[in-house]
Amino acid sequence: MRSSFPRRRAIAFAVAAVLGVAGTGFGSGWYYSGEILSASDGGRVSYDEKVLGSTAETITLTPSSETVRPGRFKLLWEGGHHLEMGAIVRNDPDRVERVVLSGTPPPAGTQVAVANRAPTDDPSTIGLEFDEVQVPTELGEAPAWHVPGRGDTWVIKVHGRIHVPGARSEGLRVMPAVHRLSLPILAITYRNDHGAPASPDSFGHLGESEWRDLEAAMEFARTKGARRFILIGWSMGGMIITQLLTKSKLADAVDAVVLDSPALDLRAAVDLEANHRGVPTFLTPLAEMFVDARAGVDFDRMKPVDHPPRVRPPTLLIHGDEDTVVPVESSRALANAAGRLNWPVQYEEFAGAEHTGSWNVDPTRYEDLLVTFLTGSVRR
Repeated sequence: MRSSFPRRRAIAFAVAAVLGVAGTGFGSGWYYSGEILSASDGGRVSYDEKVLGSTAETITLTPSSETVRPGRFKLLWEGGHHLEMGAIVRNDPDRVERVVLSGTPPPAGTQVAVANRAPTDDPSTIGLEFDEVQVPTELGEAPAWHVPGRGDTWVIKVHGRIHVPGARSEGLRVMPAVHRLSLPILAITYRNDHGAPASPDSFGHLGESEWRDLEAAMEFARTKGARRFILIGWSMGGMIITQLLTKSKLADAVDAVVLDSPALDLRAAVDLEANHRGVPTFLTPLAEMFVDARAGVDFDRMKPVDHPPRVRPPTLLIHGDEDTVVPVESSRALANAAGRLNWPVQYEEFAGAEHTGSWNVDPTRYEDLLVTFLTGSVRR
């Protein structure tokens, strides 16, 4: 009898190990699902670059993939300071020198970050008059910028998954181009944004519930004379728009859509983020299952290429080929499927552009595309 004890003990240890691994997997999957659903600010800035020097017209930085990227970018540093930099005039192995377009460079040695936009800006910083308005939503009032215009077609801008005070600044880069068309503009916030109501469960829902705040903004605009709409969304803002086109009673009032780096395949975006974080691939299906269980977010249903929205207006789809946040393949897939889906999609890819950075690498091309598309979309 004694000889069976070691075998039983080995079996017990093996069972415990399996249960331990399973428990760890489930625990890790649960934790990562919380990260996916997190409604935290999402806009933390890492000051990874360093200023090496400056002149009256240029700034010199340590070389990195961000500081050598061609185009127009903001340079941020502590205290809410920023400048705008443009063309590269010198690119050596140990330094990169760029033209300063506006602002005053900080002292040498300052740690800085390269960004697509400055979160402290508002429409007044680009010379536009605007009103701060409050949009009544089902959860309470949410702030928005209203830039007045003419006509009854309104442009509503929906930022991505960032909940910092300056989240609305996402749309400032293209606001002058839109304003030249004299269209009224509404740059909105939605649940869990700074100054907006929190969601009841404190989770972000990746567009599954946020679309209702976009619908509320459209209702608000209708009280101000709007009859038709053009929607522009960045990143998760794109998913918010596609959910509205699927579920909203106002979807038929949307004449056109612009999607920049849209999150059109949540599973692919989550898998990419997991890869960046070093999360084992076997954990992401568990995390996705928990996301659905905890917040009712169905990754399969929220994939427009497989489940297209009820209303499919003309769409300008823009994506950078170096996007490390939302895979460019999701936009390519939608563009390739557009004919089959009876969805008029104009796809424009920008070489060398990171996430929501297509305007930055080529502002002229971006604005020409946008203005031409919008001009053809407005009902006169």
